[in-house]
Amino acid sequence: MAIKPLSEQTLMNNYVFSMVMREPRRIKPLLEYTLGRKIKKIRMVEPEKTMREKFESKGIRLDLYVEDEDGIVYDVEVQTTAQKNLPRRMRYYQGMLDIAFFPAGADYNQMRKSYVIFICNFDPYCEERYIYTFQNRCDQNNEILFGDDAIKVVVNTKGSKGDISPELKEAIIYLDREEVTGSYSQELDDAVNELKSNEERGQEYMMLMTYGAEERAAGKYMGKVEQIRGWYDDKDDLSAARMAKVLRIPLSVFEGVVNLIKEHPDWDDEMVADKVNWR
Repeated sequence: MAIKPLSEQTLMNNYVFSMVMREPRRIKPLLEYTLGRKIKKIRMVEPEKTMREKFESKGIRLDLYVEDEDGIVYDVEVQTTAQKNLPRRMRYYQGMLDIAFFPAGADYNQMRKSYVIFICNFDPYCEERYIYTFQNRCDQNNEILFGDDAIKVVVNTKGSKGDISPELKEAIIYLDREEVTGSYSQELDDAVNELKSNEERGQEYMMLMTYGAEERAAGKYMGKVEQIRGWYDDKDDLSAARMAKVLRIPLSVFEGVVNLIKEHPDWDDEMVADKVNWR
């Protein structure tokens, strides 16, 4: 699939969102409108922040990481693909925030309050609400909050229900269909258009998108090598032909991977995957 250039993207594109919202004067109002409270001052904004712990865990890249003056942290993501794993993704992101900013030996009371905010151009809960806010509560008495200060918020740009401020509605309308209806959406629109007309940013975007596509493809193939290696090491009873069918690759490709594993036992999955013609 051809990659659309930056000039054809909207604020719901991860790159556009992170570049436009990296300015505190733009992300601060959006956070305030979404959460319904004032924020004293934004201390840090870091777009596309990569987070990976020392152990072999799945790394993540946050669209926008924000800290305020009170030490509260925010992860703001734009989501345009309706996937059923959204709640678990939010749980994982929040867990990574906790691990990354909680030093060894610290008291648990020092854990920061955190918000994971996903802005979706679809309704994941099918109730037509603008905002879905989640906090852990007691099953036996919903009035009792768990009190872990870990809050998840889903913004639904397709929403139509809920008592939200005119400012938030303005922001949601712009995110959903690029309509300018006030001063805040006008500022966002001006910033988006300025970014899209920047030739250097356009080249950077295409490079990042191309690299990302290659990286995803490599990851998929490495996964197949890992499965084939497991089959080979375990001397699985499943035939090579059947295993190739399970992995949805030609038998000739499967046998080529096996031969590389035999000939180069010191190669890791990435090295093997890189040498195979997967077509």
